[in-house]
Amino acid sequence: MLRRSVTMLTLTMVAGVLVVFPLLVIRLWTGAEKPAMPQLPAEITLPEGATARAVTFGGDWIAVVTTDDDILILDAATGDVRQSLHID
Repeated sequence: MLRRSVTMLTLTMVAGVLVVFPLLVIRLWTGAEKPAMPQLPAEITLPEGATARAVTFGGDWIAVVTTDDDILILDAATGDVRQSLHID
């Protein structure tokens, strides 16, 4: 009984590999759709003395984290500051 169980398990694993491997190759061969790059304004002007530490892109906004622990929410189309948050 143990021999049959091991044989069935081996056959099941081989069948799984034979199914997964071609699917993986097909997926990588065709390539996934690349996400659209965010539309950025030509220039972003930060307030006087602010230095960017990190930038995050949203649908129609850009978040800039400054070295002063401020988060500036900018309009993606115009680059104008929508909101400013200070992190304590």
